[in-house]
Amino acid sequence: MKFISGKLRAAGSLVGLAIGDALGAPIEGSAQREAWVTEMLPGGRHFRKKGAITDDTIQAVAVAESLAACGEFNQKDLILRLLCGYEKRPEWYGPTSSAFFALVKSGTLPHQAAWLVHKRRHGSRSNGSVMRGFPVGIFYPMPYVYEVSLRCSQLTHYDPVPAHCSAWLNVMVSDMCRGVSKNAAYRHARSLCTNPEVHRILGNYTEYTPVASLDAVLCSHAALSCFMNAYTFETAILSAINLGGDTDTAGACCGALAGAYWELDAIPNRWRRDLEDYEHILHCADQLWTCQEHYAAEVLKKRITVRFPASRQPMQMRQRDFYASQD
Repeated sequence: MKFISGKLRAAGSLVGLAIGDALGAPIEGSAQREAWVTEMLPGGRHFRKKGAITDDTIQAVAVAESLAACGEFNQKDLILRLLCGYEKRPEWYGPTSSAFFALVKSGTLPHQAAWLVHKRRHGSRSNGSVMRGFPVGIFYPMPYVYEVSLRCSQLTHYDPVPAHCSAWLNVMVSDMCRGVSKNAAYRHARSLCTNPEVHRILGNYTEYTPVASLDAVLCSHAALSCFMNAYTFETAILSAINLGGDTDTAGACCGALAGAYWELDAIPNRWRRDLEDYEHILHCADQLWTCQEHYAAEVLKKRITVRFPASRQPMQMRQRDFYASQD
């Protein structure tokens, strides 16, 4: 049962991200709405058909595919996959990511490109690295998820604020995919955060009005607030996309959290039917969760080997390992 639930939560998180992205994209940049949008719509800043995804989902899927293909976080592989997505639709990407990929295409090393963008733009605390990072939370358990989230964010965004926002939300997704309640996952993320600004705002989310901004901490706060205050997947997503502003990214971040908690089956069928590339996104989530199970098994095996060298392992443990290897 835990195995099945884990797969449903992983699928819920990645599909939920794409649903929030597709619902929010047509109204991106608008003011907060009095009459709520509740269905998939065509249109938007770059006209899209109903249910079409944006770079938010494209980048998140790239992270998921890289983790599944490599079996771990691989900077070189991920950069190539992200760059491939950028080259297909560069007009969809935000200013920080666009400047970064332009430099990488010209031959600049990724870590140098991230620093140069940060310096030239007088900062790099936009939300682009937050919305793509959720597959890290699906894949990595504790204690690895926080550190890998920081590394994944800082590939493109030199500023530490987006990195710690991503790590906070990814810790919650990691915990919830593994059966932890949303309140416990929130408390866990709060206990791990070492960035004062992120800890102050996300750690006291009820004290601030949610604003779906391009700013990483404000966008993360908006997504977190909508999720924590909701009682269903649907109400969480609708609360996020109807804030106005950067609605696709707020929706994507909220959807990743909500899907990890309420699972795939809680996502309304009418939204799933309209979602572009639904089957492919679902397949990516399935592959990612299957791969993380192998990763978790290898980590456990290494821990046992370090604690009990083979010649000294208790007989019962050696028997258990043997039986596990026969499955």
